[in-house]
Amino acid sequence: MAGGAREVLTLQLGHFAGFVGAHWWNQQDAALGRATDAKESPGELCPDVLYRTGRTLHGQDTYTPRLILMDLKGSLSSLKEEGGLYRDKQLDAAIAWCGKLTTHKEELCPKNPYLQDFLSAEGVLSSDGVWRVKSIPNGKGSPPLTTATTPKPLIPTEASIRVWSDFLRVHLHPRSICMIQKYNHDGEAGRLEAFGQGESVLKEPKYQEELEDRLHFYVEECDYLQGFQILCDLHDGFSGVGAKAAELLQDEYSGRGIMTWGLLPGPYHRGEAQRNIYRLLNTAFGLVHLTAHSSLVCPLSLGGSLGLRPEPPVNFPYLHYDATLPFHCSAILATALDTVTVPYRLCSSPVSMVHLADMLSFCGKKVVTAGATIPFPLAPGQSLPDSLMQFGGATPWTPLSACGEPSGTRCFAQSVVLRGVDRACHTSHEVSFFPSAADSLQGGSSLPPPLLKLQSTGYGSGWFPQGSSGEHPSVWGTVFLFVPVPDPGSLGQRPHQTRLAALGQLHGCWSGAR
Repeated sequence: MAGGAREVLTLQLGHFAGFVGAHWWNQQDAALGRATDAKESPGELCPDVLYRTGRTLHGQDTYTPRLILMDLKGSLSSLKEEGGLYRDKQLDAAIAWCGKLTTHKEELCPKNPYLQDFLSAEGVLSSDGVWRVKSIPNGKGSPPLTTATTPKPLIPTEASIRVWSDFLRVHLHPRSICMIQKYNHDGEAGRLEAFGQGESVLKEPKYQEELEDRLHFYVEECDYLQGFQILCDLHDGFSGVGAKAAELLQDEYSGRGIMTWGLLPGPYHRGEAQRNIYRLLNTAFGLVHLTAHSSLVCPLSLGGSLGLRPEPPVNFPYLHYDATLPFHCSAILATALDTVTVPYRLCSSPVSMVHLADMLSFCGKKVVTAGATIPFPLAPGQSLPDSLMQFGGATPWTPLSACGEPSGTRCFAQSVVLRGVDRACHTSHEVSFFPSAADSLQGGSSLPPPLLKLQSTGYGSGWFPQGSSGEHPSVWGTVFLFVPVPDPGSLGQRPHQTRLAALGQLHGCWSGAR
């Protein structure tokens, strides 16, 4: 890989993980497309961490996610399991039989209207409407396939989205998709419902060998593999699949980081008693076993609780969404993931997966919680410190781990990432005790006391200016703040914003009275 990238291999396990992953990869591909169209560097984020280079049978360079995903039979819709990127349509299998032939052809699933403009198997739609081969960030790539223009892409509607492949606009490598054919995605029969069922899947030689082969394929081409990130459903049998996969990774690749994101859809219904029992048991078993084999585990859900008693979904002050739609919930979680994973995806950061996990874990407790502010409320002409002061003693982020109120807990360490705010907004025009240079905060360096106090509001201590009464912020643990250089291009509508701003954080906590 060019530039000494510290590669990460992503595993997506489960259907809701597929929803989150589809949004995640669409976001990565959009950022990559903006950078290649503008012939600029994609900023401080290194795309080679998540992507790999390849070449098709026609000799054209490709740039595809370093990804292994597992899902159930019937979950792909119009997406082909082998993909269309490397397939040579001119080659037909030789038929030696000279007798009568009968052809049985399976009816193809109709493609979602959102994907109708996604025509080329080896090209991408550039901003000027021209289909081109995906360029690689270091300047390599092939000339345009065609100059034929295509209508403006449609915006997906909630009613048109049935499965995650209905809105995935990224070409995958043939080794990415691994289907579990013994269980069904649709219907009431043959479902993967229990943790034990998921564990038994990867105990079967067929599926275990298939996963190992794909792992070896991706890992052996890496120059410096820093680790694996697992996006895993917790509410169904895929919690068992994830636990077994994490155990396999720990056994074969000891010393590498394993960051596990346990995913759960939105709120559930009290009337489905048996399904709720399964959900609770799967989540509990999944968290226990994943923690044993991962460097760090973080549950992610917009539901208010992981228990049997349903709670209202979390509320975002500046964001309207339908918590019953996986399409909406997964988009928010993917946006949060894209922010909180920044530390180990930076081009020039000393923080790797293993280092981040070590910073956030405490005495073997490897379960952390997450929160985010999406979008970050920065008024026109307002500085970042002034905007944060408006929160007062309230938390500046919305919890995303469905673990309830964090009262009675203490924070051992925090990783805080701020994206999408121009440096001109980092300096306060009204409050003199804020530092004037945010440059010193990049790369996870130590924070000045005022900003350290600012990040301590998540557990009710309030925000205290220097000279005010209250606990010194050092009792709340270490804070690692990452402020990457804003991405090129202008997506935000306000001055000094280069994209819709987001603030994400991970908390490593322990129980105890304050």
